[in-house]
Amino acid sequence: MKIAWVTDSTAAMDEEMQNHPDVYVVPITILLDQHEYIDGVDLTPAALYERLKSVKAVPKTSQPSIGTFQQLFEKLGETYDVIIAVHLSEKLSGTVSSCKQAAELVKIPVYTIDSGLISYPLTWMLKKGMQLAEQEMQPEQITTKLELLKHENELYVLIGSLEQLHRSGRMNGLQFFLGSVLQITPIISLEQGQLNTKEKLRSKKKAQEKMINYLKTAYEQHELKEAFILYGLHREIAEEWKRTIEMEIPGLVLNCYPLGAAVGLHAGEDTLGISWFNQQ
Repeated sequence: MKIAWVTDSTAAMDEEMQNHPDVYVVPITILLDQHEYIDGVDLTPAALYERLKSVKAVPKTSQPSIGTFQQLFEKLGETYDVIIAVHLSEKLSGTVSSCKQAAELVKIPVYTIDSGLISYPLTWMLKKGMQLAEQEMQPEQITTKLELLKHENELYVLIGSLEQLHRSGRMNGLQFFLGSVLQITPIISLEQGQLNTKEKLRSKKKAQEKMINYLKTAYEQHELKEAFILYGLHREIAEEWKRTIEMEIPGLVLNCYPLGAAVGLHAGEDTLGISWFNQQ
């Protein structure tokens, strides 16, 4: 059975996935002052963050259209037997909805999975699905396995710009006021597909230490093999934090991945996060 794997541009695709012949990425649209940009095509994260300094209107993202998915699915139907689509959290975007509606309009079977995730954890789930396919699992079995696996993920971020998060509608006015005036650094978690305030600390340093403690606990309880550091624009800051964590948890494999423009639009260029799967 030949499977086409589809995801969206919020996934942090490493070189292996970028060059994989059976992986297809549907881009998110970014709206800046009435101008539309295709994520990952004509707007890089660096260019986005520079533009955000001068935009007047509230920047927004737009999910891929049903027609975009339908056109891709019909094309893939010419050479593949089935499509498995793994997308960012349905509670953060309507991408899953567009994908499901398009699936009803084409002949090729399409299995749509709401990963409940963003960035590299989304990519990791896609890779896991491909590994299961290599073990000759059927699409129904792969879908069931990934739906269970997404609940094993933990993801925490320090938002780089509370103002951007507030303007984009991802943080209410009171939270923004408290965070800005009282200099509180919130740790944001992604739980069941939506952003929540995990804890509030009085400095970025304390917040980073707290996130490392979360990771240590998971490492000891679940014998983690790897974790992912996520960043907005500044990879050098992520690499520095990686070295700090490696000193405290020397047996853990760590790699750094960008959050991407569509996520960075809401979170800001100084965003720093960490994620892992308790069952790997």
